Amino acid sequence: MDNQRSLLKVIIIGGGFGGLSAAQALKSAHVDVTLIDRRNYHLFQPLLYQVATGSLSRGEIAAPLRGVLGRQKNTRVLLGDVQDIDPVSKRVLLADGASFEYDSLIVAAGSQSSYYGHDVWQQWAPGLKSIEEATNIRHKILYAFEVAERMADANQRRAWLTFVIVGAGPTGVELAGAIGEIARQTLKDDFRSIHPEEAKIILLDAAPRLLTTFPEDLAQKAERSLAKLGVQAKMGAMVKDVDRDGVGLQVNGSTERISAKTVIWARRCHGFPSREDVGETHRS
Repeated sequence: MDNQRSLLKVIIIGGGFGGLSAAQALKSAHVDVTLIDRRNYHLFQPLLYQVATGSLSRGEIAAPLRGVLGRQKNTRVLLGDVQDIDPVSKRVLLADGASFEYDSLIVAAGSQSSYYGHDVWQQWAPGLKSIEEATNIRHKILYAFEVAERMADANQRRAWLTFVIVGAGPTGVELAGAIGEIARQTLKDDFRSIHPEEAKIILLDAAPRLLTTFPEDLAQKAERSLAKLGVQAKMGAMVKDVDRDGVGLQVNGSTERISAKTVIWARRCHGFPSREDVGETHRS
């Protein structure tokens, strides 16, 4: 018991890539580790786009944290929503009033989608950072084809069959390609009034090219592959407005409007770590 009391208390906030890696790195350390997360599972975020497009189920990319760390004797997992940190008393405070002392604190709470001061856009352009968001996006994509099947007006049908992805990083590229596969392969024979393969998929980014963190030759190859799936990459396009009927853009100093009932926000996120960063860290 005396030896147990002498152990340094390490609290890790977050069970994502950063938090889980930190906990596993402390496996043999002479410390008492407590990992706190508001969900009791570790989410493999790089595959969220496959849940969003129906290729995988939610359970295939989520692993129980207690199962992952179950054999790590110096570590326990707690379900809790961290609301505050008191660095003076060295305590982590949870939403339900509980608090936990620490000697060392590791904050790896993840990141969230940034709408750059336009949070109202989120209701029309959901991000892709959680299982719930992925499930919502999957519903939006499939629902769009169903509504288009019933539409007699050509302009309305076209808007329902237009999919806009904002952000041409790895998330946006993967998502755009997956929607292209749905339209041209998965659903192509499932409807009578519409031709899913005629769906318009537009990938937007303010950057001069897609996949700016990758070598240019790989980005060009990705753009060609997307084009074969019917994806139009529109670079140098800055989003100025998002609403229920589409997206307003500024491109080369002029304004444009895209009518679309399905807009998905795939821009890089604020916080630590970003989706692409944690994905690369996990694979390295």
